[in-house]
Amino acid sequence: MKSLKALAAALAILSAPAAFAGAGHDLTPKHGGAVVEVKEVVYELVATPETLTLYLDDHGRKVDTTGGSAKLTLLNGSEKSEATLAPAGDNKFEAKGLHKVASGTKAVAVVTLAGKAPATARFTVK
Repeated sequence: MKSLKALAAALAILSAPAAFAGAGHDLTPKHGGAVVEVKEVVYELVATPETLTLYLDDHGRKVDTTGGSAKLTLLNGSEKSEATLAPAGDNKFEAKGLHKVASGTKAVAVVTLAGKAPATARFTVK
């Protein structure tokens, strides 16, 4: 009886389809920031006290940010601050100025690209 159960379990495992991420799902930071993927778009946040930069990539292709908008909420413990990022060429949004950013800062980006619904990406600054 045990061998029959073991055989059934082995057959179930072997017959299950394998799940693999498709090519292009590389979540390695290209600019030294924190990376997440949301709805087939890879977002990379590079946050320094002087500049907040959000890069967008679609499986190796740069995402056009022209006509888009981005808002970033920074959370440091109980402190909350916000920054509006503007399109800054190629595939990025940027905000210059002084920002309270340190290792462990949580960030929530709401990004709206031209003609698309808003997407929300969550990060932890390294």
